[in-house]
Amino acid sequence: MSKTLYEQLCDMTVVVADTGDINSIETFKPRDATTNPSLITAAAQMDEYRDVVDSALRQSRKEIGSDNQKVVARAVDRLAVEFGKRILGIVDGRVSTEVDARLSYDEDGTVAKARELIGYYEQAGVARERVLIKIASTWPGIRAAERLEKEGIHCNLTLLFGLHQAIACAEAGATLISPFVGRILDWYKKSAGRDSYPADQDPGVLSVTSIYNYYKKFGYSTEVMGASFRNLGEIRELAGCDLLTIAPKFLAALSDIVDELPRKLEPSGAKSMNIDRITVDKDKFDQMHDADRMAHEKLDEGIKGFSKALVALEQLLANRLADVEGSQLPHVDVSSLFKAYDLDGDGRITREEWGGTDAVFDALDTDGDGAISPAELAAGIGGAHSLTD
Repeated sequence: MSKTLYEQLCDMTVVVADTGDINSIETFKPRDATTNPSLITAAAQMDEYRDVVDSALRQSRKEIGSDNQKVVARAVDRLAVEFGKRILGIVDGRVSTEVDARLSYDEDGTVAKARELIGYYEQAGVARERVLIKIASTWPGIRAAERLEKEGIHCNLTLLFGLHQAIACAEAGATLISPFVGRILDWYKKSAGRDSYPADQDPGVLSVTSIYNYYKKFGYSTEVMGASFRNLGEIRELAGCDLLTIAPKFLAALSDIVDELPRKLEPSGAKSMNIDRITVDKDKFDQMHDADRMAHEKLDEGIKGFSKALVALEQLLANRLADVEGSQLPHVDVSSLFKAYDLDGDGRITREEWGGTDAVFDALDTDGDGAISPAELAAGIGGAHSLTD
């Protein structure tokens, strides 16, 4: 055996880079890539992307005028598209770009924002076939995706934790779903008071496996992309999944290990399984969602986390806009932002409380102690004021 785990995984699964860092994407050359506001926040703080950020802010000022809040909102979209365009210059496949998570229960608002983002991509010369619009797997979000798919706007349904969400997405004709492996594991570890699970008993792995088998059993075209990994064991147990979106630290680890990687998920095997078909309308969706405490809690938590990540990006860009234009820096209320994340009020933001992207958590946790301090958050979002201001 001379192939690395990464090489073998690529032979059976489409590997997606879960990062907005162009350098990482160039290193691993995945087929697809996915971005979101928290990943863009991390990239936007790198010196090499300063000109990209400043250009987006200046262009947004020209388009919007004097309303700073709207300028920053436009710049968020411009940056998402600019990073997406650069990524598409490296990867052969698609890039996922996220709709504002604060629109997760607004079907019409989600459709409008998706159309706007696709419009920006098309203005930049990028065909809509190469873009996946990332939407939370709420019932309104799924209905928005159904409308968008009919317009040729392809969707990636994210924050997916339950079979009911997966079935509704497939029946709506969504292009892709992103079930969150690691976040499911987090919930079960906390609920059961356990430190770990064997990889083949990992609740997140079992959830994605059941969704994959259901899709293949009934011939759905919607692709399954496992996301949010906590360890290499989860990735190995999902070898053969349609796609896996993996953070750079795990891509690097897979590239360093030479070992056998058996295929665990196989379409032909699912066809012979005894699986009952479920029809999911809104009543059934609500019934199953209410009965699945994990899915209910993690969806709500994820939307809040993604929304807070967007707020952090907006605050970073507000600071940068003031700096670019030579005006007085606005007051960034880092204290309020910290309190929004610090759910138990103990003065530390844990990974579970963070709820955003792992890559950004790791970047903010500069001392590697598993929690973000007030000083680390203030430094990470470019706050001009301390938490005691």
